[in-house]
Amino acid sequence: MEAFDPVLLARIQFAANMSFHILFPTISIAMGWVLLFFKTRFVATGQAHWMDAYQFWVKIFALTFALGVVSGITMSFQFGTNWPGFMTTVGNVAGPLLAYEVLTAFFLEATMLGIMLFGRGRVSEGVHTLATFLVAAGTTLSAFWILALNSWMHTPAGFEMINGQAHVTSWFEVIFNPSFPYRLTHMLIASGLTVAFLLAGISAYRWLKQDRGADVKASLRTGIYIAALLIPIQIVVGDMHGLNTLQHQPAKIAAMEGIWETQRGAPAVLFGLPDATTQSNRFEIAVPKLASFYLTHDWNGEVKGIKEFGDQHPPVAPVFWAFRTMVGVGMLMLAVSWLGVWQTRGQRSIQPWLARVLVAMTFAGWVALIAGWYTTEIGRQPWLVQGVLTAAQAASKVPAPHIALTLALYLTLYLGLLSAYISVVFHLAKKAGLNDEALNTEGVANAQPTAPGAQHA
Repeated sequence: MEAFDPVLLARIQFAANMSFHILFPTISIAMGWVLLFFKTRFVATGQAHWMDAYQFWVKIFALTFALGVVSGITMSFQFGTNWPGFMTTVGNVAGPLLAYEVLTAFFLEATMLGIMLFGRGRVSEGVHTLATFLVAAGTTLSAFWILALNSWMHTPAGFEMINGQAHVTSWFEVIFNPSFPYRLTHMLIASGLTVAFLLAGISAYRWLKQDRGADVKASLRTGIYIAALLIPIQIVVGDMHGLNTLQHQPAKIAAMEGIWETQRGAPAVLFGLPDATTQSNRFEIAVPKLASFYLTHDWNGEVKGIKEFGDQHPPVAPVFWAFRTMVGVGMLMLAVSWLGVWQTRGQRSIQPWLARVLVAMTFAGWVALIAGWYTTEIGRQPWLVQGVLTAAQAASKVPAPHIALTLALYLTLYLGLLSAYISVVFHLAKKAGLNDEALNTEGVANAQPTAPGAQHA
């Protein structure tokens, strides 16, 4: 076990924890706003199916929120156990930002969540709607502070180093650092897309189970239309984010594109097997000059290659393939959502084959999200804070066997929790359909004509 690099194991452990944790806030951020939409539609129209949709999805929101909180606790532990150098060096920046997230966002969410879940019928409709809004706002505010810190780690600004420690010179520059607007927007839209396909997938599952009430149809159409609207916006934001990354983290862009040599008119590598030994791509399929065009908006624009950065560049293959996974899933989302809009236009019903596709893509947003997160975080290596602190400098002296043991325990626990979460979500969908069927059966029974005189018996 000592043959394993403890820094690499610590990185894998943090990635495992973060990969699991990020799944749940990604849903809760956008789901809060979807619930607010359902609630306001009910208040505005008085149509019961909007409240039925709210009551179903608020259960999934509560489950997701709980797992997000629990999995987030382990993240803070790792700063002290595996990465003590992080807080020692940049704690003056990271500590307050994490505290702001707790004080301004988490407390708000946790307080209002109780009213949102259990207050209807005990408080006025207006107060309940306000609580739903505050929960949604709290989840977004939480993302604001976390993304401010994460963005600062990629494009640090507003600080100076004194005796090996970062000291803030401008909180405005720290928070609104060069990459923050792009990362925050990109993440919020990614959350919206994740929830859109969750809505569409679970609703399609209920539809295939013959649960075809108005609430199911409303949820299905809501998911499809949100996805169809957000995908083109995400493509534009992604392009802007890429240009910002080219300016501040060119080594990451070189790895994403699989470009080894600095060149003008750089090709877009569609497929290839990056080989770190030969510093080339095997079996490469590329479109000439296209990378220069979409990266610099000039067919002959210069793009720096990986060799330009010596040993200060990320591992190419993981970044290269994670980026293509994210883009590939995004293109699939675009095609499926637009096809869904076409099929359900007017009052048309979705076709069974497309419903099955949507069920299969219920958690497609998670795949794109994790691939995108790996692209940006592995792409920052070897830096933990770009140009300030490397992962090796921040790592603890915990022996490799100890890290490996806790990593195995984490992976086992997370696999079990993730399986349970997905099972419960589909169980709730199936149970909702059975409840609706029971109500319909009871309604039919109660509507049967009675025998003459029975009403007066």
